[in-house]
Amino acid sequence: MNEQVYLKLREAISNMDIYSTPEPPRLDERKLAEELGVSRTPVREALSRLSQEGFVRNIPRRGSFVVRKTKREVIEVVHVWAALESMAARLATEVASDEEIGKLRALYATFDDEEARAHINEYSDFNIEFHQLLIGMSRCHLIESLSDSLFLHMRAIRVQALKDIEHHRSDQSVIDHMRIIEALERRDTDEVERLVREHALSLSKHIEKYAQYLD
Repeated sequence: MNEQVYLKLREAISNMDIYSTPEPPRLDERKLAEELGVSRTPVREALSRLSQEGFVRNIPRRGSFVVRKTKREVIEVVHVWAALESMAARLATEVASDEEIGKLRALYATFDDEEARAHINEYSDFNIEFHQLLIGMSRCHLIESLSDSLFLHMRAIRVQALKDIEHHRSDQSVIDHMRIIEALERRDTDEVERLVREHALSLSKHIEKYAQYLD
């Protein structure tokens, strides 16, 4: 039961748009227990575990809040993600099946630049799934484990970046992802590693220049 509560809370946090409000989201222990149909004890234990992992901050007399990072910290997360994901992509060219690579292409079968802008929330979900599938295709459990600890913040920042219609981040995302898929289909190890790394680092440049909500 305790493990299930922990996993559900962790998933709920990973799905939050944690940078869209002026203050970090507050986690109401009582309300969470009611929603999960459990007592407050396993919720409290799960929040304590999430706090130890750096996802939650417990503030005396105020409650538990989802941790948000500074701009500098977010950029560091993106740089580490770039290293992990580019290596995952490199490994994927060697071990992923044609069917797995085909799943990536299928994600984009109905999206072009204009559709990504018009259906930004839907595209954001596809975008996240793309990166999760790519990591999994590496067959490297350590990369999966390390990237999982970064995923909460990467997801939240990607969501915010894609909403930046003015600077066409969603357009570039579609273009980058299609180039990555094509390199995977060719099993071009060096090229796919370069493309994935550059795609991630372009997010870091976008954050540095436009993410005023992190200042």
